Amino acid sequence: MRTKWLVFTFGLFVSAKVAAAAPPNSCTLPQGLDAKVATKYPRAHIVGLADLNEDDRNLYKKGHGLRCPGLVEVNFYGDGKPTWALVLMSSEDPTQIKSELLVARKLELDWDIHSLSVATGIPVVWRQNPGKYKDIYGQKAIQATRPVVVLCYYNSSAVIFAWNGKKIEKVWLSD
Repeated sequence: MRTKWLVFTFGLFVSAKVAAAAPPNSCTLPQGLDAKVATKYPRAHIVGLADLNEDDRNLYKKGHGLRCPGLVEVNFYGDGKPTWALVLMSSEDPTQIKSELLVARKLELDWDIHSLSVATGIPVVWRQNPGKYKDIYGQKAIQATRPVVVLCYYNSSAVIFAWNGKKIEKVWLSD
């Protein structure tokens, strides 16, 4: 009996060490969403740390650690349903990398996916707290009551996306 206890305890210890050693930058989508994205966007993948150039990778790590730069869970709609913002990238020509920001929310039996932005280049995404966000020119502001999604092209532009209860609004923070 004591041997079984030792084997069980050792197994838990090893499992915990393996889990702790696993990189926290996993760009793995939740079950069901992974299949839907793969079907709808067969030539695209989620932006990972390896996709970023060295400068962008260092900037991202400085602000966000080793998390996945193309995937973030966010209570975007404020309803507590599983919701993810993700940046997919694809390229048939390495000089023209296409990226697309999506927001995917789990409904009863399926995922509801909305495209928020399509551009060239490799951006990163993260969430920020609700608050007031003013555009770069001081002409537009959003008072977000829910967490927002930030799409950032380092050394270029950053855009905030917010759900106002009826539609998605956006404001350019930098250009």
